[in-house]
Amino acid sequence: MSSEHEQQRSRLRGEQTEQPSGEPWTDLELTIPHNRSPTAVVSLVECALVELTHEDVGAEFVSTSVAGVKRTQFIAIDDVGQRFQKRYFDERLGRHETTVSRETVRDELVSRLTHQSSLGGEVGQNNVDGAQDRFCVKPARELRFQE
Repeated sequence: MSSEHEQQRSRLRGEQTEQPSGEPWTDLELTIPHNRSPTAVVSLVECALVELTHEDVGAEFVSTSVAGVKRTQFIAIDDVGQRFQKRYFDERLGRHETTVSRETVRDELVSRLTHQSSLGGEVGQNNVDGAQDRFCVKPARELRFQE
């Protein structure tokens, strides 16, 4: 019995050392299109919101179309994670910043991540293909508008 228990502990220690030592939010990313269920997308968004509330990180959604690149970023601005700064950048229209609720962030991210790519039917037209919409969580200091 004890040798079985020791084998399990040894196996668990080995599995723990094989896992990456990065921050838990580094895996919170998704490209569109994807094959995740709507439930899995909601779970990803909820995990991202927790990390945005407790770590110095932000969420970024980047969409690419023939009209250009659009970036939407969310960063928590209060200690309880109920208010977020939403920063939006469109290559044609410029920048816009506003304050939104947690519910708004959740709804917007779930909506964007459950829809198909903004390229949609444009893939292959106007020499636009291979680009994908993407979502990720990264350190807030890395969230810069790239003009």
